[in-house]
Amino acid sequence: MKRRTFLAATTAAATLQLARPALAQSSRKISFLTWNIADAADIVNSWIADFTKARPGVEVEWLDKKGPELPAFYQTQLVAGTPPDIINTQGALGLEYAASGALLDLTPLLARQADVKARFNADYLDNWAMEGRNWMLPFYISKSLMFYNKTLFAKAGLAGPPTSFDELMNAAEKIGTGDNTGFITLNFDWLYWPLFAMNAVQLLTPDLKAPAFNTAQAADVMARLARGTQGQAVDKISWTGRWVEPLGAFAAGRIGMLQAHSPAYYFVKGQGPWVNADTLGAAQMPGNWATPNSHGLGISKGSKHPELAWEFITFITSTPQAAKLVNTRRILSANKELDAALLARLEKEEPLAAAVLRTQVEHTDRMCGNWRLAHDSRIKEAFYPELQNVMLGRKDAKTALADAERKVARELRRA
Repeated sequence: MKRRTFLAATTAAATLQLARPALAQSSRKISFLTWNIADAADIVNSWIADFTKARPGVEVEWLDKKGPELPAFYQTQLVAGTPPDIINTQGALGLEYAASGALLDLTPLLARQADVKARFNADYLDNWAMEGRNWMLPFYISKSLMFYNKTLFAKAGLAGPPTSFDELMNAAEKIGTGDNTGFITLNFDWLYWPLFAMNAVQLLTPDLKAPAFNTAQAADVMARLARGTQGQAVDKISWTGRWVEPLGAFAAGRIGMLQAHSPAYYFVKGQGPWVNADTLGAAQMPGNWATPNSHGLGISKGSKHPELAWEFITFITSTPQAAKLVNTRRILSANKELDAALLARLEKEEPLAAAVLRTQVEHTDRMCGNWRLAHDSRIKEAFYPELQNVMLGRKDAKTALADAERKVARELRRA
């Protein structure tokens, strides 16, 4: 059964009213579903131990699923009427669950505890806001940036990272000689969208009701990327790989620029013996455009203990508790105080990691590819295959854009 079928089944659920826990209750249990962080068992178990120690009679059950397994598991539990109390999701999936009626509206809770709302970077918090309501809290965050191979840049006579689309493509053409290619990008979850945003191409109209991308400018962008892909300016793996393949290609040292989100740094560093502060650079994409790909924490509307679930997610995102994850994994949390402390420490311990992560807290008002859509996955499925058709030489840009426009418009009508 597809995700949309499962989600549709949840829309008939009655709205659950928050209730204060009764003092006489002797036992309360909540479940916490996470997205592929089984290797953080020590941290999660310490959260649970600290939380329950101060709350006699409270139990927290931790469930962890790999990325491909989590949505199916959660959707099955929704249909069964037994959803985990707390869910950790990635990207726009949380908004799809919110629109289907699966998640609790956190807006009243944030209004009641202004200090919780204030701890987060507002732009990251807003990634899970739709129609003026907040549906999730940030858990750990990332957005896309440009990694560049300084050695290949010097060989091509390039002084530094590009500041416009034309400069990016020109640099890619100069680097793309012999066994080298100039540029590679991750393609899932709209991570390639900064290439369009820097050219003022909009996916949808401001009201999100109609396609806006079928323009001459979009056709020019796609055609130039396609020409680069047919040559050596743009690596073909950009449009056929997902995570391991593009990052592995860049880590091999034969590609000049990589557009990816910050977790790519640790993969590339681990795979590329050439990587150090003298050979790898980190910069914003032209125009400071970036696509977020962050993890959030939400509460299922079907939770029997929503107030307790709220206590738990505010507890683990507080500075002392979130520090356990942030400092161990060297990732950012959108907790402003904590992230600033991590960056200050990394400036001394690992300046290259600090340079990468600093891009994640700069220009957060320039995030793109994060439209507040209840049907984000269906729009992706309508748009991306047509972009891929152009990049791989199956269609010309104008034809593909027209076909994509019809498909996206159909999905918008169905919403």
